[in-house]
Amino acid sequence: MTIHAARARQQYTRDAILSASPARFLTMLYDRLLLDLHRASAAQDAAQWQAASDNLLHAQDIVAELTSTLKPGTWNGAEGLRGIYDYVRTALINANIHRDVARTREAIALLEPLRQSWHAAAASLQEEQSSSGSLSSPGAGGFVG
Repeated sequence: MTIHAARARQQYTRDAILSASPARFLTMLYDRLLLDLHRASAAQDAAQWQAASDNLLHAQDIVAELTSTLKPGTWNGAEGLRGIYDYVRTALINANIHRDVARTREAIALLEPLRQSWHAAAASLQEEQSSSGSLSSPGAGGFVG
C-alpha cells in the first residue's frame, strides 16, 4: 500500500468514526474489540507474543473507553455491565502478563454475546426510527455501552 493510499484509508476511517451515530460507534467499538481479541488469541497460539500483547493492549483501551461511556443514571443495567468490563479488563491484563490464551478466550466468550446484542439493539433502533420517520439522533434515549 502506498503512503497516499494509507493516508486516504486513515482519513476515511477517521471520518466514518466521527460521523457515526452513538449506536453505530458502539457497535464499531465492539467489532474492533472482538477483532483485537481474535488476533491476540491467534498470536498467542503461534507464540507471537509481541503481536498478542499489542492486540491485548488495544483491547484494554477499548474496554476502558466502553467503561467510561457508561451512564448509571440513564440505564439501570450500567453497573452490571461495568462489572463485566472490569472483569474482562483484569482478564486481559492477566492474559498479557501470563501469556494465557485461556483468559483471552474467556474474554471473547463474555463479550461476543454482548456484541451481538448491541448490534441487534442498534438495528432495532434504526428500524424504529425509519418507520416513524424520526430525524432525531440514533443515540437518543440513553443508548450507551
